[in-house]
Amino acid sequence: METEYDRIADLSLSIASISPERRERETSSGFTRVTTEFALSGPSEGGEPATGRGEDVTYEADDHDRLAETGLPDLAGEYTLESFSSRLEAVDLFPGGAPDRDAFRNYRRWGLESAALDLALRQAGTDLASALDRSFDPVRFVASTRLGDPPTTDRLERLRERVPALEFKLDPTLEWDEPLVDEVAATDAVRILDLKGRYEGTEVDSPADPDLYELVLESFPEAIIEDPALTEETEPLFDDSEVRDRVSWDAPIHGLEDVESLPWEPRWLNVKPSRFGSLESLLKTIAHCEERGIRTYGGGQFELGVGRGQIQALASLFYPDGPNDAAPGVYNDPDVGEGLPESPLEPPAEPTGFRW
Repeated sequence: METEYDRIADLSLSIASISPERRERETSSGFTRVTTEFALSGPSEGGEPATGRGEDVTYEADDHDRLAETGLPDLAGEYTLESFSSRLEAVDLFPGGAPDRDAFRNYRRWGLESAALDLALRQAGTDLASALDRSFDPVRFVASTRLGDPPTTDRLERLRERVPALEFKLDPTLEWDEPLVDEVAATDAVRILDLKGRYEGTEVDSPADPDLYELVLESFPEAIIEDPALTEETEPLFDDSEVRDRVSWDAPIHGLEDVESLPWEPRWLNVKPSRFGSLESLLKTIAHCEERGIRTYGGGQFELGVGRGQIQALASLFYPDGPNDAAPGVYNDPDVGEGLPESPLEPPAEPTGFRW
């Protein structure tokens, strides 16, 4: 049976040049985000130049700085999308030195594969929805934000003043106490609580705390609970099947094998395309979720450029009604501005390539 990857794998791809562009912006989470946007250029069917774009969301600024100094291996040539993916797997995309974390290799590969997909579709004169025989639908999104240090509901209130129906994905921390949780729960707007218990060696690692877990499980009985750390103390909290049905996974998921090795078959999954590295791995995992009735939603990585629109495009095609952590990038700005876009996001009237 033809898979959705099969529908795009044989698309022709002609690359004449690749140009990286470093991007940088302050975020509401208190750090400076740096990414690199790749522009792959080549001729279109009509002979006019075409450009495909993708974004490397590697988190360490030093990795982007080294990329700007060393460049990438020579990737110019004639390919199909599948043969280009094989080429990326065979070369070192970090020629200036190994990345801080192995996961970043997938992030950079995704930046190049998504740019290649964008270029191949443009060279073929089509768009991703048409190529997959799907439709772009309006995208529901939630806003992911931190509550500050010490945590308060101030930012939630400012955002809800601008967009009263806004929904949220929040990261509970050890500083969350019962009065704060009561205030947050009273908004009736929290759809995902990310416990970040499955991160290792990052600045956002959050230790498993049974008291915190119990507090949020009881206070937000309808919310999705993302990435709990299952320890001797916390695992009993998830013995009940109704609680397990609310659990979603993000950080451990880099492909179908990771889904199949979870402690139980999930009912929810956060799909972050950059974690998968390749289009084949991403589409294979999404297909598995559709077949098994696993509900999915999209996740972001503080994209600064074209990558944000691309995760919105994938959400539009595969999980438009999910609580997608794919809010427009303006929601990540430190200051809450005017004119914030509201959910759902309408798809483009005339889509091209792999863009939104």
